[in-house]
Amino acid sequence: MMSPDPFLAKLELARTAAKSFATITTGQKNAALEAIASAIEAGIDQVVAANAIDLERGRANDIGAGLLDRLTLDAPRLRALAAAVREVIALPDPIGQVVRGSTLANGITINQVRVPFGVVGAIYEARPNVTVDIVALALKSGNGAVLRGGSAAEHSNAVLVSLIQEAISSVGLAGDAVQTIDEFGREGASRLMRARGYVDVLIPRGSAGLISTVVQESTVPVIETGSGIVHVFVDATADEDMAVEIVTNAKTHRPSVCNAAETLLVHRAAADRMLPRLAGGLLQAGVELRGDAATRAEVEGVAEADETTWATEHLALAMGVRVVDSIDEAIAHIERYSTRHTEAIVTQDYTNAERFLAEVDSAVVMVNASTRFTDGGEFGFGAEVGISTQKLHARGPMGLSELTSTKWLVRGSGQIR
Repeated sequence: MMSPDPFLAKLELARTAAKSFATITTGQKNAALEAIASAIEAGIDQVVAANAIDLERGRANDIGAGLLDRLTLDAPRLRALAAAVREVIALPDPIGQVVRGSTLANGITINQVRVPFGVVGAIYEARPNVTVDIVALALKSGNGAVLRGGSAAEHSNAVLVSLIQEAISSVGLAGDAVQTIDEFGREGASRLMRARGYVDVLIPRGSAGLISTVVQESTVPVIETGSGIVHVFVDATADEDMAVEIVTNAKTHRPSVCNAAETLLVHRAAADRMLPRLAGGLLQAGVELRGDAATRAEVEGVAEADETTWATEHLALAMGVRVVDSIDEAIAHIERYSTRHTEAIVTQDYTNAERFLAEVDSAVVMVNASTRFTDGGEFGFGAEVGISTQKLHARGPMGLSELTSTKWLVRGSGQIR
């Protein structure tokens, strides 16, 4: 019997539907995903109109340029979301994949295989694109999804979830597997954190405050995604043109996202040669620079940095710049201030490159590449659930396999112990 509690009733619907998802074929999953992609394309005008209401409210509430950018869904972004769903169609179905196996001496065979979690819960804010990303990956990995997308994107999410439910139902599957609990407000988010037995895993995406609250208060197992205080270290041997391109791209390509660089570290031996060009390119792109004394001595127009500069995820055209004496000092700075998301080194020194890769303890560590590549789509995962900065179960961009657990299948022929 369905719970008389409207909140629990939604969770029960998702859980019941998710049980059927665990056994559907890859073809059925892909048909549902194609229906979702087509529904998003057909509903662009409807979604954009709802999104305009959310954007108007966001401006009235002065949520800031970074969040407004994340909140925005225009026609090109919606087409890109539909394309991302189709990329998930092309990915291998993880369910049933054998992770490892063997035949014991007594003839029993054991195989560890991937299975769905069941119901994936997600709490996020001002990111309506996450609604589509999580649903696509949850469906392909055989899971249901319960979504708390936050008040800032409430109208956008409501339309997206409605389109998704109708699309799934149109191919004969249970549209109830996807639920939104936005109508229950903050109390709904709190209850979702305590919905152990209804939800199998909870994924927060958003500000450091949101993530910390979920990690501390949830009784449901949490996969922790993190904010991105992301560093780029320009080593003494770095190619100047490469360094300028990487640093500028890492900061300015899309400054409101978690893989955008927030701190630039420059080796002192390269400072007089590179800092003017590095800083000049950033200033020309409209970046507000806050630097230490050595940086300000090399470049005009740089504000004074303080302790908060290095500990801030700006999510805007702002960046801290510091001159360091060595790779040791760069690694020590990263160790102190990093949120363990993404760090990059620009260098032509093989030994320093390999040392940076080995010693920097973040989810993604790069050599001679922009930090903007820390992304599920760029890694070939299709859409992504988020970027995990924890060490248990999943780390880095999370795709299909990160939304699965495993179980052991044991086949015998009468053996006893």
